[in-house]
This record gives sequence, C-alpha cells and structure tokens, in this order.
Amino acid sequence: MYLPPHDPHVDDPMRFKPLFRIHLMERKSATVECMYGHKGPHNGHIQIVKKDEFSTKCNQTDHHRMSGGRQEEFRTWLREEWGRTLEDIFHEHMQELILMKFIYTSQYDNCLTYRRIYLPPSSPDDLIKPGLFKGTYGSHGLEIVMLSFHGKKAKGTKITGDPNIPAGQQTVEIDLAHPLQLPDVENLRDFSELSRIVLEVQEQVRREEQEQRQEAEDRSQQAASHPAAKPPLGGEGAEGEETAAGAEGTTQDKASGSQPFVLPMGVISRNEDYPRTCRICFYGTGLIAGHGFTSPERTPGVFVLFDDDRFGFIWLELKSFSLYSRIKVSFQNAQAPSREAFDEMLKNIQSLAT
Repeated sequence: MYLPPHDPHVDDPMRFKPLFRIHLMERKSATVECMYGHKGPHNGHIQIVKKDEFSTKCNQTDHHRMSGGRQEEFRTWLREEWGRTLEDIFHEHMQELILMKFIYTSQYDNCLTYRRIYLPPSSPDDLIKPGLFKGTYGSHGLEIVMLSFHGKKAKGTKITGDPNIPAGQQTVEIDLAHPLQLPDVENLRDFSELSRIVLEVQEQVRREEQEQRQEAEDRSQQAASHPAAKPPLGGEGAEGEETAAGAEGTTQDKASGSQPFVLPMGVISRNEDYPRTCRICFYGTGLIAGHGFTSPERTPGVFVLFDDDRFGFIWLELKSFSLYSRIKVSFQNAQAPSREAFDEMLKNIQSLAT
C-alpha cells in the first residue's frame, strides 16, 4: 500500500507498507500471508474476482488487535497515518474527521478488494503530463487525485476519499477555454478582487452554456423540419476547428511564461510553502458536500499551474487553498488506455463510489 506523506508535506515521497505476500510452493501450490497489524505475518487468503480485480481476506484477525485495545490501536494508527498524537491536534472539527476515518477504515481490515487503476492517456497538447498527485484537503489531510485532460476540460478525480467526498468523484474540474488574468500581487492580496474576477467568468460561462443549449435546440428543430444538407468545404465547421486550435496554441504559449503569485488574505492553506510564481490560471469548479456526500454542489474556484509537477486550487466559497504535487513513484505494469476507454473507466469508478 502506498500512503501519502504526512500532512501537509505534499512534496515528500509516498510511504510504502506491505499488506500481504504470496509464497509459491512446489507442485503449483501457494500460501498467502496477511501482513496487516503488528504481530507479524499470519494466515490469509486471496481470490481473483474478475479482470483487473482481486480480493484478500485475513484468516487470523486477532493478529490485528493490540493488547491495549482500541485506544492503543487508534494511537498507533494516528502516529502512522498523521505523524502526530491527538493531543497535538487542537481543532475539534479535525479531531472529529480523524476519528471518523479511523472507525471507517478499521471496519475493513480483514477483507479488502483491489481494482487496477489505469493511468490517464497523455497527448502533446495537454497542459502538463497527466497522472497521480498528492493534494492537501484541509482537515482531511493529504489525498490522492488523478489529473486527466479531455479536450477543453481537465478533471481531478479522487483516488482516495474522505467522509465528505468519496473516491471516484471529480474533486475539481478545470475549464481550459477560460484562462484567468490575475491582478498584480498587491491587488491579488485582496480576496474581494479575486472573487470579483472569478464570478465574472462564472457568469460568462453560464451565458455561453445557455447559448449553446439554445443553438442545439434550434438545430434539432431545423433538422426535424428540413432535410440534412452537407456544409460547404471550408465553411463554418472548419472555421470553428481552426479557431479552437488557435486558442489552444495561445494557452500553451501563456503556460510557458511566469508571473508572481500570492494567496489572498483570508485564504487558508495547510501548506504555506507554495510557489510564489505561477505559469497560468484557469477558471474551474470544486466539488463540496456535507458528511456522507450529502447535498453535493460544484462551486467556483481558481486552478493555478505552478510548474510541470505542481498545481493548486483556490476554493472560493471555502476560502481554502489546496496544493498538489506529482507522485513520482514508478508504478510498473501501469497501463494507459485510449481516451474513450479512460472516460468509460471514470464513469465506472464514479458509479462504484456512489
């Protein structure tokens, strides 16, 4: 199991923890040992469920228990998971979330199901190389997100979840067609100025989406009353493609530059060691919800590209900042499917998570 580094150190390497091992014996037989707990390897079982999926089961869960009971297990888990004690965490809301996570994860220590993660396909036109990133999520600590590109959109899909937003959900969505021109550093410190800029773009996006829906309705009505006609060569469709390609080239050019960056006053960041220069910013939305994924809604925000391996997201409504750093572990046998297959895989992850 690959664990993220201790909060909020997103640039630290992933931590490695063995969960089970298989001994191949003579005559094609094998034994499985569970490595969970602190009493050493013990008897386990493994089962292939279907393609890209298998399950493990521990046959001696007493090896997972500690002599000091649940309190000792919780203290040990806290040191390993967070690198601190509960006394070090003064925020009551954070203590509550940590307890919820411990109770949830400890329920599944004897039977686990594993599904292969397909890495996102990459294209030369992508803003940066897609892949897996560690990100700060306030009181939830560090979580793993998969960044992928889909034409004029980029998506951050949660690989690990929390009591509010489960794994498989799109935590952030970036609108690459709407770059943001940030003010100079002094004006950027004013949160109301940043909020004004973002909300103006949000309204622009809303109007464009409404116009596109209206145009689609008009076209469908025309198609129903008139026979289809082929557009002339070099006509409207070709012109639109050329414009889109030109806009994309402009975005790529802008992304190669650099501008000063600072968080506005009042925006909370778990990691104050974020870069003070960025390449480009885009309008985006972030998913927020109550405990148990209740009342989910997409709220406006700012995607900030720092370099090839780091980006950030300002959650406007939460006045919070998440910093993401690329996972540089080399995962052997990881495969990148086609974009169509990857989009289908994302839908499957989301349906499993809900």
